[in-house]
Amino acid sequence: MAQVLEFKLPDLGEGLTEAEIVRWLVAVGDVVAIDQPVVEVETAKAMVEVPCPYGGVVTARYGEEGTELPVGAPLLTVAVGGTGAPEELTEAAPEAAPKAAAADAVSSEYSGNVLVGYGTAGPVARRRRVQRENPAVAQAPVAAPVAVKAPEPVAAPVAAVPVAGHDGPVPVISPLVRKLARDRGIDLRAVRGSGPEGLILRADVELALAALEQSAAAAAAAPAVAAPVAAPAAAVAGERIPLRGLRGAVADKLSRSRTEIPDATCWVDADATELMAARRAMNGAGGPKISLLALLARICAHALARFPELNSTVDTAAREIVRLPAVHLGFAAQTPRGLVVPVVKDAGTRTAESLTEEFARLTESARQGTLTPADLTGGTFTLNNYGVFGVDGSTPIVNHPEAAMLGVGRIIPKPWVHQGELAVRQVVQLSLTFDHRVCDGGTAGGFLRYVADCVEQPAVLLRTL
Repeated sequence: MAQVLEFKLPDLGEGLTEAEIVRWLVAVGDVVAIDQPVVEVETAKAMVEVPCPYGGVVTARYGEEGTELPVGAPLLTVAVGGTGAPEELTEAAPEAAPKAAAADAVSSEYSGNVLVGYGTAGPVARRRRVQRENPAVAQAPVAAPVAVKAPEPVAAPVAAVPVAGHDGPVPVISPLVRKLARDRGIDLRAVRGSGPEGLILRADVELALAALEQSAAAAAAAPAVAAPVAAPAAAVAGERIPLRGLRGAVADKLSRSRTEIPDATCWVDADATELMAARRAMNGAGGPKISLLALLARICAHALARFPELNSTVDTAAREIVRLPAVHLGFAAQTPRGLVVPVVKDAGTRTAESLTEEFARLTESARQGTLTPADLTGGTFTLNNYGVFGVDGSTPIVNHPEAAMLGVGRIIPKPWVHQGELAVRQVVQLSLTFDHRVCDGGTAGGFLRYVADCVEQPAVLLRTL
C-alpha cells in the first residue's frame, strides 16, 4: 500500500518567508527519486532548485508557475512505497497509519534533505510517466460504492465558500478525479469529500458540478442586477504590479532602513587623476588587470580599519552597537532581475588582484541569476559605484542592517586648482551615508576625508602596507 506524503516549501535560510514558483521540473504522475529537484523557485535572494526528500510518484502539485507561496505551504504530494500503479494510488487513503508509523514505513524512501547538494549521493532516476489504465475501467471502482446524497444540502456550501476548511493538501488520491475537476473547472478545495476521512471521490466532484450548474441556471433566470457592482473596478486606472520577489524584498528592506536608521549624508569632490594614473601603471606592468572598483574597495577596507565605528551594526533589542571584526564588502550590481548587492567576504584581507577576480565572478553570477543566498548576505559595508549610470552624486539609502555606504560618482574631466594653477583634472564626487546612532559627524567626515586623500594621493596607502 502506497503512503501519500506531503512535501512543503522548506525554509531556504536567511530569513526568507516566501518564494515564487518559476518552473515545475516534474508533472503529476512522474516518478521522482530521493532528493531529485522538483521545482525551481525564485526567492528575494536567488533562484533555487528545490529537491524533494521523498522518492515515489507525484500525485499533486500546488501552485502554478508565477504563484508565490509562503514557507511551509504544500508544494506537492508523493506516493511512496508500493508499485505506483493507478489502482494502488486510488486506494491509498490518508488514514493508512499515524504519522509516526508512516515515517517508519517510508524511512528508506526519505532523505530529510531539502537543499540541492545536501542529499544522498545516489544517481537521480530518469523521469517517466505512470501508465494509466483505461479511464472507463479506472473510474468504475471509485464511483460504485458511494452513496450520493441529495444535492440540496451540499450546493450552498460549495457555491458560497471558496475553501471548505481543507488544511494542508486537498484529500484527493485518484489522478482521474483531479483531471475531471480540472477539465470542468471545479476547485477541489471547495469540495467536501464523502470518502474515508473526507477523501474526495468522483461522485463528490460530479455532485459539486451539478450544484454549480444549478446555481448558474438560477443566476441566468434572475434579473440582471450585478452590472453596477463592476463600476468601481472599471474606475480604477493604471497598471498594478505586485511587489513580490526581488522587487518586494528591495521595497521591504529600503522601507525598513528608512524607518529604523536615522541616516545622514556627507560628500566631497576629489581629484582622482593620480589614482587613475596608478591603475594604468599597475595594468601596464603585466599580469591580471586591476579594476577601479578593486582599488576603491582596498581604500574602503583601510578606511574602515581606521574608523571601525562604520563597520558595525545596531542591536536594537539589546540597545547595543556591535562592531564587526571582518570587512565583508557589498557592492551594488544592476541585473535584469533588478538591483542586487553581492558580498565579497573578507575584503580587508584580499589583494587588489583577488578583489578584481571576486568582483568579476560575483558580477557574472548576478547577470546569469545564479547567485546563491550566501553570495548575497553577510555584508558589513556597501560600496555603491553609481557612476556607471553617468551620474555625479547621490544620497544612497543604508543597506540595513549595515551602518554605512560609500557612493562613488562618475569620474570626468573638470577644471581644478592643482599646485596653485588651474588645470583640467579627473574629478569624482564621493558621498557617505551613515547611521547616526553609531557615530557622530566627526567620525563620518574623517572617514570620507581619508578615502578622498587616498583617491587623490594613492601613496597614502603605503603607510598602512
